[in-house]
Amino acid sequence: MDQVLLTAFGVTITPWKLVGYLGVALFAGRWFVQLYFSRKLRRPVVPTVFWVMSISGSLLLLSYFVFGKNDSVGILSNLFPAGIASYNLYLDLTNKRRRREADVTSG
Repeated sequence: MDQVLLTAFGVTITPWKLVGYLGVALFAGRWFVQLYFSRKLRRPVVPTVFWVMSISGSLLLLSYFVFGKNDSVGILSNLFPAGIASYNLYLDLTNKRRRREADVTSG
């Protein structure tokens, strides 16, 4: 995973860097998803996909920093958001399930 795939403009691309770049794209892209849903509904919204992208981006970045770079700062800066996003996803899914069950029982 450390073999050089490409070097251009002073940037060396390895498979681990591709993992890191994908993680950054997911982690940053979640804000565009949030903006899209908020504009669509004309109110602040945090959709479920926001939390999925947060977790996915954090886990990819964690993989990059643990296995590809061995960087404790990167590990710590992505471990915490992954945990918080996981908890928020749990709350989101639990709340949606409760609402569905309430809708079914109320008719």
